[in-house]
Amino acid sequence: MLTVTFFAILALALAFYLVGRSRAVSVVGGEVHQLHSRPNFHGTLAMMLSAICGILALLVIGTAWGAYIERSLLADIMAAQPDLTPIEAELVLSDAHALASGGIASRSDALRIAMAEQVTSKGALHQWGTIAVSLGLTVLAGLWAIAKIAPEWRARNRSETIVRRVLMLTAIIAVLTTVGIVMSLIFETINFFDNIDWQIHKFLFGTTWSPLSGVQAGKLDPDKVGAIPLFAGTLMITVIAMLVAVPIGLLSAIYLSDFASARVRAWAKPMLELLAGIPTVVYGFFAAITLAPFIRNSGEAIGLTIASESALAAGIVMGIMIIPFISSLSDDVINAVPQSLRDGSYGLGATKGETIRQVVLPAALPGIVSAVLLGVSRAVGETMIVVMAAGQGANLTANPLEAVTTVTVQIVMLITGDTEASTAAGPAFTLGFTLFCVTLLMNIAAQRVVHKYRELYD
Repeated sequence: MLTVTFFAILALALAFYLVGRSRAVSVVGGEVHQLHSRPNFHGTLAMMLSAICGILALLVIGTAWGAYIERSLLADIMAAQPDLTPIEAELVLSDAHALASGGIASRSDALRIAMAEQVTSKGALHQWGTIAVSLGLTVLAGLWAIAKIAPEWRARNRSETIVRRVLMLTAIIAVLTTVGIVMSLIFETINFFDNIDWQIHKFLFGTTWSPLSGVQAGKLDPDKVGAIPLFAGTLMITVIAMLVAVPIGLLSAIYLSDFASARVRAWAKPMLELLAGIPTVVYGFFAAITLAPFIRNSGEAIGLTIASESALAAGIVMGIMIIPFISSLSDDVINAVPQSLRDGSYGLGATKGETIRQVVLPAALPGIVSAVLLGVSRAVGETMIVVMAAGQGANLTANPLEAVTTVTVQIVMLITGDTEASTAAGPAFTLGFTLFCVTLLMNIAAQRVVHKYRELYD
């Protein structure tokens, strides 16, 4: 019903737009030049005010009223059985919701049945009350905007003010979301280090990663939270992926931008970019089923022992996945280099290869660095390929022919495991915060390179 209400609010807002525009014309008897603002602005103002008021009411009242009902039901449960713990009271309320919706509850006693009846009655009141208030405010706001229409009414100024404030609000939400994510990482990281008695060095430099083994009373063993195997595995697979992606991606971009004919470029570039649309699970399946057995069999043929799940297979396939990102972005920035730089180089007697090597690539370096950084970020954050092709064991090795794991894989394993969330969240969020810090440092270094060469060629 709430979804239907949302679309009803949008329909009313559109109706107020049409009515407001029509009324603005009728107020001046069709002499539109007498209006301060064009009729469209009067309709737009009515539409925005009605939509904003209705949607805000739907969100605020729906959320706040729902939270109030949940608290009142928990209070009623605790009043009926004071010996219940908060967790048990929440279980009773969950069963009441299940019974009210016709589902299956863990138990069905008198308290749960009574609470189910309250859930049904209060839920219906909440739903219909939210709908009535939201639609009522939508209509009132639209009628107020239409009633204010007059020749001197500055509808354009007010509608532009509303748009500016909405844009500012979205920017604030984006910033606050980022801050909230970072703060949650920081707080959980602090809790994790407090859980291991602030032995940070054992996390950063330890070589044994098994944080959930031997957990007692919610405490972690500091000797089993060494993340070096994860960092080493992530670095190894990322390096292999970039050794595959950067040369192929950059050389293909150079060929497409300066050597390929228009006909070749017309079909080669879209075909290359198709790789970016393939789901990562398909890449992982290809690595596990096709490439990994091929590498293992090839190694056995020359006397090498290669694991069925190796860092080499995962890195190669991850590099193939990253090629279109580096190639497409590099091609765009190489094409953006002014033709005058090329013509000046040719005029001095340089060949096309010398021009690309000594003029075009240095001028396009900021964009190429950004493309490579994007590729590194994709490699560091990739999970599915590593899970299917490289393994999940925290193995500290410098041999790319053995199985390794990465930071993101271990985060997924911790969060999706059957261990208590409060215990598993600490190591997972700490790994995420470490990955965040590494990525931030990489961005800072890349920005310095970009700034240096941008000043040189601007």
